[in-house]
Amino acid sequence: MSKDKVTTWWLPPKLLIAALFSALLVIWAIDAATIHSRPRPHFSLGTFSPLSLNNTSTNTTTTTTTTFHSWLSVPFPQNYTSSLIARWLSPGGEPCRDSRTAAISIPAFDAIPHVKLHAGEVHEFLILALDELGQPRCLGGDYFETDLSSQSWKSRPPVTDHGNGSYSFKLQVHPQFAGTFNLTVVLLFRSFEGLKFSPERFKFRKELRNVQITFYRDEDDEVTTVLPAMEVCQESDFSKEVWSGRWTRHGTSNTSCEIDNSGRYRCLEPDFPCETPWCDGPLGALESNGWVYSAHCSFRIFTQDLAWKCLSNRWLFFWGDSNHVDTIRNMLNFVLGFPDIKSVSRRFDTRFTNPRNTSQTVRITSIFNGHWNDSMNYLGLQSLKNEQFRQLIWRYFLEDDAPPDAMVLNSGLHDGVYWSSIRGFAGGAEYAARFWEDVIRHVRQKSNDTRVFYRTTIATGGYARDLAFNPNKMEAFNGVFLEKLKERGLLNGGVIDDFDMTFPWHYDNRCNDGTHYGRAPAKARWRDGLIGHQYFVDLMLAHVLLNAICIH
Repeated sequence: MSKDKVTTWWLPPKLLIAALFSALLVIWAIDAATIHSRPRPHFSLGTFSPLSLNNTSTNTTTTTTTTFHSWLSVPFPQNYTSSLIARWLSPGGEPCRDSRTAAISIPAFDAIPHVKLHAGEVHEFLILALDELGQPRCLGGDYFETDLSSQSWKSRPPVTDHGNGSYSFKLQVHPQFAGTFNLTVVLLFRSFEGLKFSPERFKFRKELRNVQITFYRDEDDEVTTVLPAMEVCQESDFSKEVWSGRWTRHGTSNTSCEIDNSGRYRCLEPDFPCETPWCDGPLGALESNGWVYSAHCSFRIFTQDLAWKCLSNRWLFFWGDSNHVDTIRNMLNFVLGFPDIKSVSRRFDTRFTNPRNTSQTVRITSIFNGHWNDSMNYLGLQSLKNEQFRQLIWRYFLEDDAPPDAMVLNSGLHDGVYWSSIRGFAGGAEYAARFWEDVIRHVRQKSNDTRVFYRTTIATGGYARDLAFNPNKMEAFNGVFLEKLKERGLLNGGVIDDFDMTFPWHYDNRCNDGTHYGRAPAKARWRDGLIGHQYFVDLMLAHVLLNAICIH
């Protein structure tokens, strides 16, 4: 048996070196492509922030990294009503499902004496619900109130219930406001008990965390954090169902602004300007000691002339609770030039004339929906079951005149008192949505220009946080009625999220009497025992409504 002859081939040295060099180039290119196509997640204190997009430019002396982030945003859940009812009906049967939350763990914070986070990024953290023995729960339904505050910032970090005893919340602070913040977490109700017919006896209302957080910005020129430019709201911005805004403070560090004899807080000059991009117009007109609200867009603060230019020869129709009444009065007093109008009734239809220009008029119609009898309360959407009340509403839309230019609908606090369960309210919301579908179908046969908005119900404040119209229940009712209206395509104008606007101020009664944020100014002792009431939160709502109405 013969052996095969083996022949060995040798490459010339120069060719071998060239081949090795080419192979190294290929490997380096593959490695570089892998790194740039799969950015690593940013890990922070044991949890993660959403991925950032890094754009790195290099010269011979420095490397500059620009990190682009998005604004914090919360989507409106799909199948909101059916999902909420299913979770509300979830059975127990196991200790971790039958127990009640008594404490929480925030793993990312609990082992760290001082938390530091990068300003501009969205940071997401986990809350674990624990029972009285410190054991994890495995069912959701707890209602947490979250607050992120500094001397010039107030916001409500959004909380997501994962249904298994874990919750997550998100934090974001614009680099302009970097500094020391307090994060407060309060457990208001447990296991959907805020949705009960008489929830006061089930309140928990316990502060479970107060964490000091330092939000820092980059101190060198090598790293730049960029957020999308915030613009004044456009028509499409009102299509967002859930807002995650913030109140920021500008132009003053005066924390002890004195109330005047008329009950007003005129801390800044009336024409003191807004700071771009947080608002546009005269910030001083809000009488807010520098505070202003912004969300995924910012808002214009209207002068009297600008407001009349928008509203001239228009018709505005409001249907909702008595917070509408306050907002309309504040709009008349502070924006449209009628300081002597001390009150408006729950039900009225009036044409107002510009005191500076008699050629300009606006018609405002307001129908209180807390009860079909406007001297009574606590029916809410059930008031539509009264035939005379339905006919009263229809009468405005059967006129020969053109239909309203804008309609603002609201469910209201009265629903929180009337409905015995979330399932019952869902039925009432379905009935109300069908009624308004018939009305608006008739309106659109006459004109397609009528814009329909849903204004969410406020977050009740102070003592009212525990009552039948508590924030837990009102947030749920807002979502149910909003979904019913959206399913029928009624909200061609969009949403004004007054719940998000009022939430940062709902912990006491400085800006509300419990159920109203817009009571008329008065140098009197309010429910909390202090002199005077800060009414700017509702006045801000009046300007937000004008932004929505005047865009179209």
